[in-house]
Amino acid sequence: MSRKPLVVALGDPKYAGEDFIKDFKKDFDFEILPATNHKETLDLLPKLIAKSGPISAFLVRMGTTPYEPFDEEMFSPLLPHCKIIASASAGFNEFDVDWMTRNNIWFCNTRNAVAEATADMAMFLILAVLRDTTRAERGARSDTGAWKTGLVPCRDPTGLTLGIVGMGAIGKYTAKKAGVFNLRIKYYNRHQLPPETEKEYNAEYVPTLNQLLSESDIISISCPLNAETTNLISRAEFAAMKQGSFLVNTARGAVVNEEALVEALESGKITRAGLDVFCNEPNINPYLKMSDKIVAQPHMGGLTDVAFMKSERECFENIRSLFKTGRPVAPVNEVKT
Repeated sequence: MSRKPLVVALGDPKYAGEDFIKDFKKDFDFEILPATNHKETLDLLPKLIAKSGPISAFLVRMGTTPYEPFDEEMFSPLLPHCKIIASASAGFNEFDVDWMTRNNIWFCNTRNAVAEATADMAMFLILAVLRDTTRAERGARSDTGAWKTGLVPCRDPTGLTLGIVGMGAIGKYTAKKAGVFNLRIKYYNRHQLPPETEKEYNAEYVPTLNQLLSESDIISISCPLNAETTNLISRAEFAAMKQGSFLVNTARGAVVNEEALVEALESGKITRAGLDVFCNEPNINPYLKMSDKIVAQPHMGGLTDVAFMKSERECFENIRSLFKTGRPVAPVNEVKT
């Protein structure tokens, strides 16, 4: 009797649901690697392979920071039997995808699982920076009688222009939700969306990034981090923005040059910024941590129960599809077969 493919998850994918996992086990052996950080993974992964045999597929849940980097040192024990590594995160800059490709391992991120939850975070931050919630909350919690001291009427979203950088799944959800608050939607993307899609999201395409920045009151970043988008928003881009505009970043910290952001905040070019991501998480730039001009969240965009369920199930479905059809549902790379 042939052995089922062995699928190993880094940590317990408990949000996928017992019934879902039970159904998955009809066609796969499944084990959990109980590591909690990078060092433990390096130690426990070879031991699991020695005990249970070759791993056919490896699943990485959300909350990757303690395990990083996901590199050759971590994954080399998987060779030569592992066919696919599936990550529950949307971003994948922490993974050495080139190494996987060279070793004929498919890599999949999750394209849709965290999109709506992250768009919710973007809308939360948009409203928060417009309403000056950092100072308002500090005043409400103050024991010194500050209450509303220094707070003036805030910006209303009605009639303002929201410029979305990156019109993938997250950008589209953000556009749809922003319409409820009477924001005008413009976007910049590598490719213009079809006219019917633009109509669906009531979004106007802008052909250059600088034009989008110059025409928007609020900029929301939702593009992936790669070589082209690292420091995409830097001094020249801040200079192109409207005086007193607002910035929201739910993508990756390194898309925005943080030194340039601090300068823009200090000069008043940017009134406030809402940040769910930072360059050196969890070691936040001290200015960004303490400034009243920042609404900060600890990379919480995709951290909802529904997003976790969707992301874990999407990983399993990519694995299931590869072994059933020869190709994952949503691969990042291409592997020679």
